[in-house]
Amino acid sequence: MYNDERKGIEYLSFRRTAMLNRFITPQKAQNNSSSVERTYCIIVRKVNKFFGPKHVLKDIDLEIPFGHIYGLLGPSGCGKTTMVKIIAGILEATSGEAYVLGQAMPQLSLMNKVGYMAQSDALYGSLTAGENLQFFGSIYGMNKAEIKRRTEEVMELVNLSADLDKPVQAFSGGMKRRLSLAMAILHKPPVLVLDEPTVGIDPLLRKNIWAELYKLAVQGVTILVTTHVMDEADKCHNLAMMRNGRLIAKGTSQELQKNIGVQSIEEAFIYYGGQQDES
Repeated sequence: MYNDERKGIEYLSFRRTAMLNRFITPQKAQNNSSSVERTYCIIVRKVNKFFGPKHVLKDIDLEIPFGHIYGLLGPSGCGKTTMVKIIAGILEATSGEAYVLGQAMPQLSLMNKVGYMAQSDALYGSLTAGENLQFFGSIYGMNKAEIKRRTEEVMELVNLSADLDKPVQAFSGGMKRRLSLAMAILHKPPVLVLDEPTVGIDPLLRKNIWAELYKLAVQGVTILVTTHVMDEADKCHNLAMMRNGRLIAKGTSQELQKNIGVQSIEEAFIYYGGQQDES
């Protein structure tokens, strides 16, 4: 079995297991503040995550409004991917609470409402791009007509229409990233969680993808994106900076720059990323 097929199987198995385990265990207390629920699509409160003795996330608090593009920045290994996996319902926090659309995560009933794009492409290499989209569309409960229509739309967006019938094992790394993005938005979820979605994608296509993300945000879709591309960080409505498992700064790009007296988000990234962790 090809490596990318194994990744796809592992991803699906991991996500289903996490969701089903959550489904058959008692639910966390729901968020009782209706005003907060109406304002924020994603709420994270005092989230900690341990992997064995390793403390990966430390008292994370985060609130993301509906229809916002929210950027999560930080050096490699700071905990960004673990954080977005908890929000997407793939991992469960060791302590604390994470809510999406007013419901505690992970939550089986929200599986069709969250589009998740991982750093590792969850694709079946022996299948064509179209067959991958058909498979994932069926998982999300889409009918054949919906899958066909949306496949045409998303493949045009990521500039892969001519490659619909090509086996994914023949795709380059950048093409696989583009197909993974197409799969994340295939079912038009109200929440998108994108972990470094434009790595390996050329600048012109990145511009088109960000234009689409803005369109989705205007339509009310809430988008959480991790990135190391500073011009993308500037495109986010709000940002949070992470360091050693902690959120150390939050605000707009302009606010983060103004707070420390620098002239670019890249300078802010270097400044915040270099701060020593108190723990």
